[in-house]
Amino acid sequence: MNSNVAEFEKSIDLEKVRVTAEQYYRNGDFYCSEAIVKVIKDVFELDITDEIISMASGFPVGVGGSGCTCGAVTGGIMALGLFFGRSKAKDEKVNKAMELSKELHDFFKGKNKSLCCRVLTKGMTLGTKEHMDQCILFTGQVAEETARIICRELNVKIK
Repeated sequence: MNSNVAEFEKSIDLEKVRVTAEQYYRNGDFYCSEAIVKVIKDVFELDITDEIISMASGFPVGVGGSGCTCGAVTGGIMALGLFFGRSKAKDEKVNKAMELSKELHDFFKGKNKSLCCRVLTKGMTLGTKEHMDQCILFTGQVAEETARIICRELNVKIK
């Protein structure tokens, strides 16, 4: 576990994680990747500044609007990195971060058939209700699964 992560004694309400991430997106507070990083940082009470959220700001709409990898997934992967990533050269922790990132990738692809934003939003106009509803759903889905993975790996109780 990263030094930014204190021993966590509380239980996590996965539904609250999902709903909070969805609300951040729905309310226009944050885009998908930012909402996920924020909710994970807050719910697990990480001892890092909110500036970590700014690192996720380039990923929405498939990496800066390019339509590539879904921003929700990249936000989830960033959040996993906060717990399981490395910050020292040649640290083998990178293998755990990669393993869990692949798990999140495979979860999302299994549910939604693709990670490509262009494919996921084909035929939709950016900002329409249809587009927003889908991205809100993806944001909640990934936030919840990211929290589930973290809880499992750290033996944190789930409500």
